Amino acid sequence: MKFNLSFASILLLFAFKALSAQQPLAQSADDPLTQARAFLQAGDLAKANTTLTSYLTEHINSAEAHFLLGYTLFLQQKPAQSLEQYTTGARSQRPSPTDLKIVSFDYVLLGDYTDADKWLSMVVAETPQDGHAWYLLGRAKYNENRFADAIDSFTHALRLNPHDVKSENNLGLSYEGLNRIEDARKAYTMAIQWQQDAPAKSGQPYLNLGVLLTEQGHPEQALPYLQEAVTLEPANPKAHEQLGRAYQTLNMLPQAEKELQEAVKLAPNVSALHFRLGQIYQHLGSKQEAQNEFAICAKLNSTHSSIDTPNPAQPDHVPAQ
Repeated sequence: MKFNLSFASILLLFAFKALSAQQPLAQSADDPLTQARAFLQAGDLAKANTTLTSYLTEHINSAEAHFLLGYTLFLQQKPAQSLEQYTTGARSQRPSPTDLKIVSFDYVLLGDYTDADKWLSMVVAETPQDGHAWYLLGRAKYNENRFADAIDSFTHALRLNPHDVKSENNLGLSYEGLNRIEDARKAYTMAIQWQQDAPAKSGQPYLNLGVLLTEQGHPEQALPYLQEAVTLEPANPKAHEQLGRAYQTLNMLPQAEKELQEAVKLAPNVSALHFRLGQIYQHLGSKQEAQNEFAICAKLNSTHSSIDTPNPAQPDHVPAQ
């Protein structure tokens, strides 16, 4: 099972950085490309889009404008249109490794991890010292179920960025994919140790280690890790679900009820959560509540509107243009 973050959701939770550090700004503050970058830096995607679209009506061969519009469209969650702009710009100028990262992100948003892998492989070939690119390549390979290749990529990322918690945590997930349980446990434990003194911690290695211990038949050992995951990521329904699951396994039903209720509140369209909560209500003797949850579960399944339990967390870095 996969309890890593949704790759696509991570990419959509972007953070703007100083855009001038990525590409030189035009000389004049009145230049449309300068204005578009300023709008992007301010987070005004609509104005950036309008400015660039207008500019391209008279400068149709400007690769810089096409790439910048492609980046803007990616941030607007329009990956197909974004790819069109990068393709057009590439006819007159080779995209930079940073541009290729965005192209790969577009493919991730489209659910095409094979093409994301292709473009990220080009990025690391051109910039082999880019640890972040190696990490992203590992994520793409993991989502392709190419776990051995993912391990190679995350290991490479860790050589370039030692003690990177995200890479170590995903290394653990990849080991799990190959059923290398002890290696996975060590990786999650290492990721937890590396962030002990960090001002902001990720709940993901705690969650993944807790899930691993529960699945290995050690729910009592899993509890402190899952409790910490919930503390660090209180709005994460996956963390509440897995803590509730551990409580249920230990027959701590009132505690399990509380966690599953929170998970359902955070992710009401997940049929499995309603089913598990219904089971807990049954064991507690709350027959009407159990029937209500089972009915919701059946409705979600009959309309094919159920989703997997989301696992959101802190955003990954998306390169600025």
